[in-house]
Amino acid sequence: MYLAVDIGGTKTLLAVFDVKGKMRKELKFPTPQDYETFLAELDSNVKKLDVDDFQAAAVAVPGLLDRDAGKVLALGNLPWKNEPIEAEIESLLGCPVAIENDAKLAGLSEAILIIKEFKRTLYITISTGIGLSLITNGIIDTKVGDLGGKGLLVEHNEKLVPWESFASGKAIFEKYGKRASDITDQADRKLISHNLAIGFIDLIAVLQPEVIVVGGGVGAHFEKFDKYLVKELKSYEVPMLPIPPIRKAQHAEEAVIYGCYELVKDKYGSTVTTT
Repeated sequence: MYLAVDIGGTKTLLAVFDVKGKMRKELKFPTPQDYETFLAELDSNVKKLDVDDFQAAAVAVPGLLDRDAGKVLALGNLPWKNEPIEAEIESLLGCPVAIENDAKLAGLSEAILIIKEFKRTLYITISTGIGLSLITNGIIDTKVGDLGGKGLLVEHNEKLVPWESFASGKAIFEKYGKRASDITDQADRKLISHNLAIGFIDLIAVLQPEVIVVGGGVGAHFEKFDKYLVKELKSYEVPMLPIPPIRKAQHAEEAVIYGCYELVKDKYGSTVTTT
């Protein structure tokens, strides 16, 4: 069995996968702000899964990582800094552990689903914040995207600001008092799509993906925005800057957990024997 751990700012999701990728168990618990308390809660909740033979685990982290050292450097919604999370969870579980940025894992799972069609997938998740990843031939580009929408500076209202500051789910809620999924006014949807397109077009120009997959809370309701977003992006299109297809994530809300499985399967699957 493999364990997937998706650490969120408010809740942590645990999922148990068999070696063929079928989810067997799932459990959620509130994410403590204190790191040591989190480790204790993780230990307690893993025991509730009643599985004592994990082959390996993957941990999705919402922020900056030192992958070589296995450390969390800084997170957007949690005060953890420079924590040796990989080694400590390995000690807790008694099995190998791989850590990775959560948006990168979500992108990995979605890219694997369409790898026969597209080899270079840009995944953009639009929820409280904006995360992104670039996946080429089923491999995460670790040099792209840890900062997500915080790290992409664009012009907005004649100022250079982070894209996330005006296009994320949090920014949408602060402006309209509603989640993106609850907005019905067409003019509002057009403006939201315009704000999204500002970041999309820069990412398309720099990363040149074959396809873009949209996940997160907005991705779960992408059909409400897709025609406006595509129209906006097409207005920027020139022969040297073609606009790739835009797809809705197939696992908009659970892509991270499935990405954990894909990562740990690829990294440790050769050590697992099946009958």
